[in-house]
Amino acid sequence: DRSQHEFVQTFPGYYSKRVTAWRIGKGREMYAKHKELLNSLSHKYGVPAHYLVAFWGLETNFGGYKGKMNVLNSLATLACDERRSSYFSKELVTAVKLLERESLDQTKMVGSWAGAMGHTQFMPSAYMNYAIDGDGDGQINLWDSEEDALASAANFLSQLGWQPGFRWGREIQLPDNFDYRETGYKNRRSITEWNESGIKKADGSALGNSDEKGYVVVPAGHNGPAFIAYHNFRIIMRWNNSEFYAIAVGKLADQIAGEAGIDKALPELPAYTRDDILRLQTALNASGYDVGKPDGIIGPATRAGIREYQLASNLIADGFPGLDVMKAIGVLPNEPKESDGNKESE
Repeated sequence: DRSQHEFVQTFPGYYSKRVTAWRIGKGREMYAKHKELLNSLSHKYGVPAHYLVAFWGLETNFGGYKGKMNVLNSLATLACDERRSSYFSKELVTAVKLLERESLDQTKMVGSWAGAMGHTQFMPSAYMNYAIDGDGDGQINLWDSEEDALASAANFLSQLGWQPGFRWGREIQLPDNFDYRETGYKNRRSITEWNESGIKKADGSALGNSDEKGYVVVPAGHNGPAFIAYHNFRIIMRWNNSEFYAIAVGKLADQIAGEAGIDKALPELPAYTRDDILRLQTALNASGYDVGKPDGIIGPATRAGIREYQLASNLIADGFPGLDVMKAIGVLPNEPKESDGNKESE
């Protein structure tokens, strides 16, 4: 895990590799294959079928790639690493308990380098606490049973707090005078309030009126698409704490169900390296915009520093390290080839 790609992946690079025509088509095929089961799970747990299929598709390509490393070996190795020894020691013990409880074949317990397992890439603790028997054979096997995996995903999302009857969010149009300081989870407002501020649906129609709260997400800066995220967006992020992942799940689910893809074209952006972001952070600090100790990671402090720099430089203050910011502050990226970067679910 110390040899992962050192790229800071952009949203266009991430999204275009995950929400593909193949994955949409395969998702519809798997939806049809498991229609009866999926409908029963949706009725019982309140999670729409197309979301369950979308999670499955993003995690393992519908079971096409579930990992190839021995889970017990991976967890034992990570348990010996002092950085996260306590966490992985517990996951190792849980995996051994699962081996016994479910009469699993140890040689078939393969997964990611971090110990994520099966069609849905559950860590052992999630497997132990949320996985259920979907095919009624008396065993919970997330490798061999697609039914177990889908039922477990539905139960997991329900237990995390999925709100039945509501979307994940939607793409929106922002007014020309939108203040990008109003983006982010801390700026949640009712749909009615956002509607009154001039935000519209992607097709230009009114956002509507509702007490449901949401917040604006702009994953690729002001030149890219904008989204409004609702409660279930945050539930998706509890599966995988990444806004990129949550948008990909939501849009893949939408398109499996027959909706359109992203309306606004994705901007062309290089995949910044960690060194690019380190130099940006160093330059911001040197210019009086405190972003903390440079670490090569774009977090809240870095975004805040970028936003303050943009305000002072008469740039659109979206807090995004676009090429305009990089050039203005004197940090030009090396523009490496786009990379998948770290897999967030691991």
